[in-house]
Amino acid sequence: MEHIDFSLVDWSRAQFALTAMYHWIFVPLTLGLSFIIAFMETLYVRTGNPEWKRITKFWMTLFGINFAIGVATGIILEFQFGTNWSNYSWFVGDIFGAPLAIEGIMAFFMESTFIAVMFFGWNKVGKKFHLVSTWLVAVGSNLSALWILVANGWMQHPAGMKFNPDTVRNEMINFWEVLFSPVAINKFLHTVSQGYVLASIFVVGISAWYLLKKREQLFAQRSILVASSFGVLSILFVILTGDGSARTVAKYQPMKFAAMENLYVGKQNAPLTVIGLLKQDPSMPKHQKDFTFKLEIPNLLSYMAFLDANAYVPGIKDLVHGNQQRQIPSYAERSAKGALAIRALADYREAKKSGNDSLARVSLAQFEKNYAHFGYGYYTGRDVHELIPSIPTSFYSFRIMVGLGFHFLALLLVVFWLTYKKRIETKRFILYTALWTIPLAYIASMLGWVVSEMGRQPWVIQDIMPTIAAVSQIKPASVQITFWMFAVLFTGLLIAEVSIMVTQIRKGPAPLNSESH
Repeated sequence: MEHIDFSLVDWSRAQFALTAMYHWIFVPLTLGLSFIIAFMETLYVRTGNPEWKRITKFWMTLFGINFAIGVATGIILEFQFGTNWSNYSWFVGDIFGAPLAIEGIMAFFMESTFIAVMFFGWNKVGKKFHLVSTWLVAVGSNLSALWILVANGWMQHPAGMKFNPDTVRNEMINFWEVLFSPVAINKFLHTVSQGYVLASIFVVGISAWYLLKKREQLFAQRSILVASSFGVLSILFVILTGDGSARTVAKYQPMKFAAMENLYVGKQNAPLTVIGLLKQDPSMPKHQKDFTFKLEIPNLLSYMAFLDANAYVPGIKDLVHGNQQRQIPSYAERSAKGALAIRALADYREAKKSGNDSLARVSLAQFEKNYAHFGYGYYTGRDVHELIPSIPTSFYSFRIMVGLGFHFLALLLVVFWLTYKKRIETKRFILYTALWTIPLAYIASMLGWVVSEMGRQPWVIQDIMPTIAAVSQIKPASVQITFWMFAVLFTGLLIAEVSIMVTQIRKGPAPLNSESH
């Protein structure tokens, strides 16, 4: 792989990470706030109370600000597949492009159509039609997330496809396997539900600010009741889907799972490290981390991974160097088989070109036999330890994310109970905690993607295509220039959104007498 420009790879990764993380600032709030607004408007239609309409319209305004900027960053994100990752797009575009096309044709257009009715149709359509439009915006925004996350889930666990050696492309053979892959389903459910939690915390935190300022107390209390009850249910679902996600990672991405747990040597009855502090012991290999201290729960990791407390969980050493007893091949073996697949593909294409059908058949059989290891062939002659993701990044990100999740659950339960008992306005410590938990919700949301994407490096498509093979053949300087352009642009957009939102929040909901009933 001497021809690979690693500066190009690093800058391409950095640019995509920058765009994706900025985009994800806006997405989860859209996913959750759309449903919260729909619940609030449902209460307005059912009760006829104009106060609920006033509450709905205020949060709808914040939703609209966030939605508009999220669309702008998302469009730029998708363009990068053609500009910076054209090899990837060629290799799997027939599969990866399908859910993105469905997202644009079905979900985004549905969302865009009914969002106009939602914002501008209050006095132009009936209450029930307007309510249906609001619900369809919520469903549409979440359908958009479904197709994006199906595409990402396929990258984590490719399914429902077959490689065509004549076109050198992967082609979809079973749409339903792609859609209902256990990785894709768990990723969708886990990701959108954490968006619901973030939106709930956002509404609770902003409402807490009003109570601290002794403004709009009825508005704030009602908003907290809706958001906190929605948030509690959502975070319980996050825990449930997170448990399912752990098992899919253990099954389909064992190296990511081992890195998340800093498990170097595989174990039966493996304990789960609740908290720990990593260190590098000079007597150990540089890729092995030790603990300065750790708090463990016996057997829990084995049970979490395989629903069996006695199950064997492979460690980093097992995966890199192999474990014959457990029938785990080493990365060196997989690299050799991957090299055979790459060579066989080249031989097949050459044989087809020269009309040697018998050699083509032999080469194709050799290729298909070793295709499961195809991506490892790019590491022939390289240090296979490059296939280990960053252990500290995976380990700490996962634990901070989970720890914050339990904080969110406790906070939402407390604020719901206090609001239900009409005592929330006197609990200033809780109100301040709710307000300052808003940025923590964004941090937890980002860390989920850090675990998911950094934990699977160096793979763009698990086991099939590494990052070093996916980039476009362009000059690193071009990527550097656009990186800084996007950094300035997205930072400007973020500052604009925060400024507009803060102005709107300070202004508060419209007076009741200005609302048309």
